[in-house]
Amino acid sequence: MTLALLEILLLIQVQGARTSPSWTPRTLSPFDIAKAEWLIRNRLPCLGCHELGGEGGRIGPTLSHLKGERTPDYVYSMIRDPRGGVMPRVPMSQATLELIANYLVQREPSRGPPHSAPPPAADTPNSARLDVTASLYGRSCSPCHGVRGEGNGYNAPFLPIRPTAHADSTYMSGRSDDALFDAIYAGGYIMNRSNRMPPFGRTLAREQIWALVRYLRTLCRCEGPAWSRDSH
Repeated sequence: MTLALLEILLLIQVQGARTSPSWTPRTLSPFDIAKAEWLIRNRLPCLGCHELGGEGGRIGPTLSHLKGERTPDYVYSMIRDPRGGVMPRVPMSQATLELIANYLVQREPSRGPPHSAPPPAADTPNSARLDVTASLYGRSCSPCHGVRGEGNGYNAPFLPIRPTAHADSTYMSGRSDDALFDAIYAGGYIMNRSNRMPPFGRTLAREQIWALVRYLRTLCRCEGPAWSRDSH
């Protein structure tokens, strides 16, 4: 091994250590605990996919008993930058990230309802023939909105507000393509809708989100309002 190659390998190791530091939780005050609980319930999309204390979705693992089952580093890193699966990366400040991670790893375990496994992929009709965008919709959207966009996904019963029925042409014809893009990109809270709808702007490329918008138009068989399609 040449000296130059050895130096490069050492530099990669050092940079990797700097970008993946060990995280040490801190004890939260009663105020911090109340703030974390409010953010999880009313601002962040966590409960759209995860169950916590008997409330929330059933897409991802339960958050009710992370203490003692997951290391603090694992919980922190999954919130900061989830990799793989369907969990999107949710933008938040460093202070909020550390607050939520601290809360989850210190919260005393509670027994929530049994976690029902998502239906197998074979339940998606014609899954072998779906194109890339339809597959993306099936993975990221259908658990709540339904395979055919009817608002009846397997996770819908666990949400406080019924997910939008993308197949509803009457409703969807009143939504502009830009509004649909913004909802997918930024999530429900920014659009003054349910905070349980997560943002995908830091997980999907803009081209993928626009492809999803076009796919929604195939589900509703409709276009947006005329004013939004007028180029003049």
